[in-house]
Amino acid sequence: MLYPLLKNVAIAEPEEGLKDKLELAEKEGRPLRVKLGFDPTAPDLHLGHAVVLQKLRDFQEAGHTIVVIIGDFTASIGDPTGRNKLRPPLSAEEIDANAETYLAQLGKVVDTDRIEVRRNSEWHGKLSAADILKLMAQVTVAQIMTRDDFRKRFSDGLPIHLHELLYPILQGYDSVMIDADIELGGTDQLFNNLMGRHLQEAAGKPGQAVLTMPLLVGTDGSEKMSKSKANYVGLTDAPEDMFGKLMSISDAMLPNYIELTGDFGDDARRDMLRRLEAGENPMAIKKALAANVTDRFHGAGAGADAQAHFERTVQQKAPEAEDHTPLHLSDVPAGATLLDLCATATPTQSRGALKRLIAGGGVRLDGEKMDDPQAVPQIKAGRTLWIGKRDRFLLT
Repeated sequence: MLYPLLKNVAIAEPEEGLKDKLELAEKEGRPLRVKLGFDPTAPDLHLGHAVVLQKLRDFQEAGHTIVVIIGDFTASIGDPTGRNKLRPPLSAEEIDANAETYLAQLGKVVDTDRIEVRRNSEWHGKLSAADILKLMAQVTVAQIMTRDDFRKRFSDGLPIHLHELLYPILQGYDSVMIDADIELGGTDQLFNNLMGRHLQEAAGKPGQAVLTMPLLVGTDGSEKMSKSKANYVGLTDAPEDMFGKLMSISDAMLPNYIELTGDFGDDARRDMLRRLEAGENPMAIKKALAANVTDRFHGAGAGADAQAHFERTVQQKAPEAEDHTPLHLSDVPAGATLLDLCATATPTQSRGALKRLIAGGGVRLDGEKMDDPQAVPQIKAGRTLWIGKRDRFLLT
């Protein structure tokens, strides 16, 4: 019972927390209430999110109750985790649109017909000033300042706004309101999740167990997967793009991706890892992984079709790739931003015009629309760059 629920878990707090909760649920004859919260601050999910969603699915398949918290109230503050500056607030319309997109994409991993969906504005919107003061009295400044991002910003002399300090308290209060037994998240959410446990105990309730999952390294091999860093594989990426992005990861990253993104049985997974350790050419294993993940999010057969497209257009350089002008990697400066890359490809265009074109959605990398001129894309042979409607380049 414990193995599938603890598989790939990076941190469990307390260490025996899940075991104790399962024993309690069995004694009381009820399923566990398993919480996952998200702030709908951006509309797209990627494979990094899917690591946590798969654990949510594991609990769902074990018969437990999944409670998804849409942080429509806390999104107005913005999670300060990992940030060194204030997150700009979103409008109510943006929050609603993003939440709808998130829930649709959740269905690619979990059965959304069998989840409980709550919005934390249900309770936060009703708190009076006295209620908020009472809640704040449960937490000390010293506790809040143990957060790495707050501590670092304070030591660097960067501003920390008072409402940001409230964020982990409000997120933790969500666990009090829904009587969560378990809370899931990435390792970067450990502080926020433990705050939920602390506030439950302060309210005289049993504290939740916390399970955090490892953060998936992005396709660039250096930082966690993030849309803002242009190193992500989106759950709604076209099959050919999803396959191609996965083929771009380094061989050294394969074991981690097999463990965290592949939908393999234990025997197949162990066999792939054994073959890698034995020195087998990783290309075939990487293709198997890319096809498996593409099938997972686009249906059986999508991976094989995407693999055929990759082999035809990238490995064999079929005629459809001949429409692209070669852009030599040696001409692209190290650490180039998307704007630098476009300027290298089209030196006759002004950087101002290219910046406006990118911001307006007129540039695509491997078919994916890119709208941040300062994003630092992975520069690898085989990637395609479209600038406007006519200029097409193949990195070689």
